[in-house]
Parts: sequence; structure tokens; C-alpha cells
Amino acid sequence: MRALRFRFLGFFRVAIFGAQVACLQVACMQHASAEDWPQFLGPDRTGVSKDTVKLVDAFPASGPKIAWKSPGGVGMSGIAVANGKCFSMANRDGKQVLFALDRTNGKELWASPLAPAYKNQMGDGPRATPTIDGQRIFTFTGEGILSCNDATSGKLLWQSNSPKDLNAEPSEYGMSCSPLVVGDLVVAYAGAEKAAIVAVEKATGVLAWKAGAGRAGYSSPVLLTLAGKQQLVALTGKLCLGLDPKSGEVLWDYPFATDYDCNTASPIAIDGKVFISSGENHGSVLLEITPVGGKSSVKEVWSSLGTGSSLRSEWQTPLVSGKLLYGFDNVGGAGPVTNLACLDASSGKVLWKQMRFGKSNGILVDGKLLITTLEGDLVLVRASGAGFEQLAKAPVLGKTRQAPSYSDGFIFLRDDANVVCVDLRK
Repeated sequence: MRALRFRFLGFFRVAIFGAQVACLQVACMQHASAEDWPQFLGPDRTGVSKDTVKLVDAFPASGPKIAWKSPGGVGMSGIAVANGKCFSMANRDGKQVLFALDRTNGKELWASPLAPAYKNQMGDGPRATPTIDGQRIFTFTGEGILSCNDATSGKLLWQSNSPKDLNAEPSEYGMSCSPLVVGDLVVAYAGAEKAAIVAVEKATGVLAWKAGAGRAGYSSPVLLTLAGKQQLVALTGKLCLGLDPKSGEVLWDYPFATDYDCNTASPIAIDGKVFISSGENHGSVLLEITPVGGKSSVKEVWSSLGTGSSLRSEWQTPLVSGKLLYGFDNVGGAGPVTNLACLDASSGKVLWKQMRFGKSNGILVDGKLLITTLEGDLVLVRASGAGFEQLAKAPVLGKTRQAPSYSDGFIFLRDDANVVCVDLRK
């Protein structure tokens, strides 16, 4: 049990945390500018920014430029950035709260209580990242309460508790799904016996549909274009599911069970195919989805599973740039270690690995991997298939698991004490 706790303590410091983006998802983020980061892993949930701002290639001796630092609170929620504000969640004064900061100076604008403080043996505080849709913010608490707040005032508009309503057992290490807005619906995980995934009306919180079955796991759903149609792809504790986003109809499924139901990294798209990866010495698979009548068939393009896998994404969603796939490869067993890996996305062939890089999380901007380590270092690595090239490294905060958020040359980070904004503009 001690070894299990060691492995999962690192896992839960994330809020739980070249893809094709369906036009429906673009529409649902219509109020966000190209410079915003309005949800978990950015506008299209790939962790890859299309911004053209040039970033620094090195840090001065004094370290990167800190634009501001603001008190946050205990929690694993990432940071959403839109409309001149930053939003995140934390435990404060016995409650889980959603709070808003001024993007330019870090001044707190408001804080809204959502539920009692969330406590868990693997780390306290809410796990999921807020999702911003116009003037509404959608959040998911540690026990699975889905909330809608007004982005200007913080006023609570509605709440729903699908795990409780559907008699689900909350995930052992906390509900970690970051809500996904799809048209007029909000999608989250329930983890119930007959409803792994649910969608509610975003205007009211009323249940619209439910799909799948079994434990929720710790991943977040994504919207992709597969087999010529828009599909909601959800990785639960034991299955990867393709769903009709409007009705919840199951179009296809693929078994992907891991020990302790710890599928945590989100699915991503590679050349119109679905890539999934998990730690616990499980591995990775690239799936091709082909339409068959009103449903779809699933075929493995390549797989790399087990202790010799090329990539075992413990909790970090891999990043795709062109033909290259970057990820953090968790090697389990006694004394688990994490390597930084670069693969050929189409074949799974390993191009290089930086061994024992350490538990980290990252995004990809301006041809660079922007990585935060467990210890709180910010690391810049050139995104290249030629080999590992570290450009800069410096401590910027305390221990952290959240993936960085990015907007217009700035990255936004947090630990259990502060939210930190770093100016990376060249």
C-alpha cells in the first residue's frame, strides 16, 4: 500500500491532467480569442498553442521574469485564461472555491464557494480545471459536483451532482474530469454502473443524456473528427468510447483497463486517428476509426504495451507537433522513474528519450516544450526529433503537478500556495 501511495501521490498533483479540432468545439469556444486558454490544455485540449508570439530561448542568471504572484490555495485545479481573467479552484476556509484573478496584475476579483473542502489521502483540494464559455464558467469539484458560475460576478447559477444522483462511487483519488462544453451541453464523468459519462444542459444543469458504464477514471473528454463525423471521445477507467455528442449514443469502444482504473491522460488525435496512453506499465495505442453503417469499427494502427512500452503516460497528456509525439514515460515498479520521450507519431518508434527526466507536465508553444517539474522548476526544451536539447531551467514555484496554461507570451502556473504568471516574451 505504501508503494501504491507513493505512485499516486505524484499523480494527483495534477488537476486532473497536431490534433484535429471539430468545428462544433470551435463554435462552443466562440467567445474566446486566439490568445486565450479557456479550458484544460487550451482551446482544443491538445496542450499545443498556435500563437505566433516569439518566446525566450534562455533565462537570465536571475531566472525568468515573474510578472506577478497571487495567493491561490490548496488544490490541483489548473488555470483557465479568458477575457482578461484567470480562473482556478482551491480549498479555502473549509470550502472548495472558484476564484478569479486579473490577468494583468494577479489581483483577486472574486471567490465563489462551490462545496465543502475536499479531502483525500492522496492530496487535498479540487482536481479539475475550469472551463470558460462566454460569460459562464463550468467547474467540477473533487466529489463530482458540476457547477455553473457567472464569469463577471462569480455568482453561482446552478449545480448538479450526477455521481450522487446516479448512485456512483466517486473515484478513489477524487473526481478529476475537466468539463467539456459541446454546443448547448456540458459533458463530465459520473462513473456510475450504467452511466460512466453524462451530459447536462449548459443553461440549466438538467441531465440530457448518459452513456457507458463503470468507473470514471481520471481523464477528461475531448471532441474530435473521426470517420467523417464529430465524435466525443472519452477514456474511462476501463474503456475508450466514441460517442455521438448530441445523443450520447455509443459509436465504438475499445477496452483499455489499467490497474486501479488509472487512465488519466486525455485522448488526442493523430492524423484523424485516436491515440491513448496510460501509466501503470500499460502503454500506448493508436486507433483508426472507420464508419460501418451507423456505427464505427476500431483497428489498431500500432500498439506498444506492457513493461517494454515506448510511452506510458502516467497523468500527462502527450503533445503532438507534426509527425512528432512528445510524452512523459512513466516506468513503474520499485522506484518508479519518468523519462521525457519523443516518438514518431505514425509508427510509435522512439526517436529519443531523456532518461530520468523526472515527473513533470508540459505544453508546446513556439517550437518549445514548456515544462514544469514536480520540484517547481520551469524547463524549456526545444521541440525536435533530432534529440533532447534543454534551453533553460529555473525554479519558479513550489511542488506542482498542473500543466502550465499559456496566453500571449505569458504562462500561468500554480502550486498549493500561489498562482504565478511568468513573462516568456522574447
